[in-house]
Amino acid sequence: MAKDSLYDVWSRRNPKFEINFEDTQIRQFTEYGGGSVESMSSKGKIFGAGYELYIYAFFVGLYSDQKRELNGETKVLGQPIQFWGNLDSKKFRKGYPKLREYIFSALIAKSNQLDLIALEKEEITERKAIDYLIDTMEQYANYGFYKIEEKLNENPSYFFKNTGFLDLILDLTKTNNYVEIETIEDL
Repeated sequence: MAKDSLYDVWSRRNPKFEINFEDTQIRQFTEYGGGSVESMSSKGKIFGAGYELYIYAFFVGLYSDQKRELNGETKVLGQPIQFWGNLDSKKFRKGYPKLREYIFSALIAKSNQLDLIALEKEEITERKAIDYLIDTMEQYANYGFYKIEEKLNENPSYFFKNTGFLDLILDLTKTNNYVEIETIEDL
């Protein structure tokens, strides 16, 4: 029997989030806990499943290159990563399973404390490596949730305009590109 890949084991995990974001963000912007993508627009939801906002929050943390430890009470998201974006919806969109691979690749690339050679030599366990990857993912997402919360506190309707969620990502990428250009010019 073939051994599961690191990706396969990682994708069976179900990441956590701070429970204080459940009502203020996850239930507010997603069909978390039930409902279909087809009904989300009639309810004013921006995202379908709760993991979609989690993915967004992860990328906010990743693009900011900021992590934040989970504090206080936490809750598992409710669906293992392997099922994120795996279904086409009847009306609105195609599945997006490749996004899981991009998240995993980003985690490997940003996980400077995970020694893949030591893992290969079995000097560290697969479980420890997966725990580290999930913890890193949770920290990036947690920073993203705090950043979303910050925007909501500044302007409660920030994310209710058509481009609200896009604007935050664009602001982060503009800021990062500006810093890179500024650094190059300083040389």
